[in-house]
Amino acid sequence: MELVHRKMKLKGVENNCLLLIFFLISIGLGAQSDKVPIPVLDGEWWQIASTPDLGEYNTKEQQPVDFGIWKAKDGTWQLWSCIRNSNFAPGTPLSSEYSTTRFLYGWEGKSLFEKDWKPQGIKWTAEPSLGETPGGMQAPYVFKEDNFYYLFYGDWQRISLAKSLDGKNFERVLGGNGQPDLFAEYGYGGNTFYTQARDPMVVKKGNTYYCYYTSHADEPINDGAAFARTSVNMRDWSESVMISHTPAHKGSDPRFSDECPQVVYLKEYNLYYLFVTQQYGKDSQTTVYASQNPLYFGVDDDSRKVCTLPIAAPEIIIEDGQYYLAALNPELNGVRIIKLKWE
Repeated sequence: MELVHRKMKLKGVENNCLLLIFFLISIGLGAQSDKVPIPVLDGEWWQIASTPDLGEYNTKEQQPVDFGIWKAKDGTWQLWSCIRNSNFAPGTPLSSEYSTTRFLYGWEGKSLFEKDWKPQGIKWTAEPSLGETPGGMQAPYVFKEDNFYYLFYGDWQRISLAKSLDGKNFERVLGGNGQPDLFAEYGYGGNTFYTQARDPMVVKKGNTYYCYYTSHADEPINDGAAFARTSVNMRDWSESVMISHTPAHKGSDPRFSDECPQVVYLKEYNLYYLFVTQQYGKDSQTTVYASQNPLYFGVDDDSRKVCTLPIAAPEIIIEDGQYYLAALNPELNGVRIIKLKWE
């Protein structure tokens, strides 16, 4: 009986220890969740670009949309934006009902804090002889490493690459096929319009480059998602991984609910933040996710959702240790910047 009694006491101690362990774990998880910072727009916006005067290509509907911002070798700030709905080079129809008229237009600022940067004219247009869709230029992103500036851009169907020594004048990097494309994405329904891989951005972790971009999912039909691929040399890229699939916002088109992905790594928290846009204009919305896995932020799963912001097409800038966020004007007539803090 004494032996049984001792076993029962030990069993009770074990149970209490297990309960204590589970309690401590739950406290730890709660504390960890409290340490996930939220990005907050801080202060007032300042506008750096407006709808440009395109001369013979002007239309009442033209809009500067997805863009890239970077500091060139001479210290000036460069902004290249995709201009849509212009009268530029009608292009080749991708279907019986569709053609595109896009190019990249530039502005230059002496300082990140300067307002109304100086227009620089048309900076980048499609090269049909290199397999690019006429009038198909889309969002640029510039990644600087060592002495080179690498320009990733969409050519309407593919993600392509160019490079520069000064951050102003770029030349396409041609692959074995004699074209600048790196990869495309899945199509469906036999309609090549929906093979679009676009809105690239790149981060590097260790010796691996992560290219994030948006495209369209196989299932469900007519739906959009954000994807990523990895590389160790910027030329050979892995198969794609779907990293997020965000619901549409206020009845917006679900094909465009994971636009303009931007990823930021907060080293002190070992967290990657993904910003993806669901809607442009006055009802703009961008959803922000946080994850320790740079290749997964939640596919039909909002457990990693941190917040939403009333902005569209964000780009994160870090200058002198301070975070800034650039985004489109709600009227889609320019680009603006604001400080960004983490609370």
